[in-house]
Amino acid sequence: MPDHDPLAAALMYYKRGESPPRDLEKRAVKASLAVLAQRAPGRSVEVRVPPYAAVQVIAGATHRRGTPPAVVECDARTWLELVAGLAQWHIVVADGRLRASGERSDISSYLPLEPPLDQGNGSIG
Repeated sequence: MPDHDPLAAALMYYKRGESPPRDLEKRAVKASLAVLAQRAPGRSVEVRVPPYAAVQVIAGATHRRGTPPAVVECDARTWLELVAGLAQWHIVVADGRLRASGERSDISSYLPLEPPLDQGNGSIG
């Protein structure tokens, strides 16, 4: 497994029908959310990938306390497949793997995050 590229490594596990090690999946999720936050700065939409991380992105009304006005939430596998372009936003929303509610919650224009996630090598970590 390319340990320096947690996204590629996690996707390889999924492809084989296996679950990646928790720490690997967590690194891939956190790194990809950091890239999203860098590319879509703001605090109007909260993107949650439990149990690993959440970030606030997209310019607009700033959220500080309580439930944010816009939330995107999905499991790690769904998120990483969206990040890599292996899943399509409208399909994962329609089949319930991703929940998006509130104004500006459609972040599909930012996905997939490739290329490049990292200068030069296309990795996120």
